[in-house]
Amino acid sequence: MNFRLCVLASGSSGNCVLASTDETTLLIDAGLSGRETARRLAAAGVDPERISGICVTHEHIDHTRGVAVMNQRHRIPLYANSGTVDGYLRMPNSRELPWNVFTTGTAFAIGDISVEPFSVPHDAYDPVGYVLSAGRTRVGVVTDMGMPTHLIREKLRDCDALVLESNHDELMLKQSARPWSLKSRISGRHGHLSNRLAAELLAELGGARLRRVYLAHISRDCNRHELALAETRGSLHVAGHRHVEVVCAYPDRISEIWTYSPGA
Repeated sequence: MNFRLCVLASGSSGNCVLASTDETTLLIDAGLSGRETARRLAAAGVDPERISGICVTHEHIDHTRGVAVMNQRHRIPLYANSGTVDGYLRMPNSRELPWNVFTTGTAFAIGDISVEPFSVPHDAYDPVGYVLSAGRTRVGVVTDMGMPTHLIREKLRDCDALVLESNHDELMLKQSARPWSLKSRISGRHGHLSNRLAAELLAELGGARLRRVYLAHISRDCNRHELALAETRGSLHVAGHRHVEVVCAYPDRISEIWTYSPGA
């Protein structure tokens, strides 16, 4: 079974991850406009009509901007927990949508992909990460989290690929002109993961099975792609995990497409 993974967009302007098998195509979040989502899907060689579902991590606009239009234009089913649905309905200009409501911690199937949502610490109503399983392939997606909890470590262990936040360089954030309140929110337990914490987590998770890591949600003002890559690769190398490929996800273009066939 082939598994394909591509980050269509990642950052404060919009987040969207594409994951597919030969039978099923999913989006994790839809934070771009409908038109831009369709354009990036085309760049990845995917017809929007093939999408089997959109699984939302939390209600923030950079993760939900396109859910309504993608549902209505292409009749794509939407999946979220009740906290995220409630949070979405409290947002300006939101509307009632035909959500498929799941329970965090309980896996469900979309086509031949098993979707397992798990809790993450972030300043939203009930934010989640996902582990996607198909055949012998496991992929973890956590785009926004303030700190790596024991639960996150356990869920992301033994994955073949990860999409993981590496939001800010701690010194750049500290020296930035952002208000103190915003700096505290970003660096807090329910904010965003720093390069250092992401690198430490990946060194712990980077066993023989892990093949590919996408560094996501990289701050435009308080980080640099080369800084995030250097810290993560250095940490992985020190831990003896030189086999793990690390690449970046971008706000303005799609990432490299990872195709995996276990045993091929």
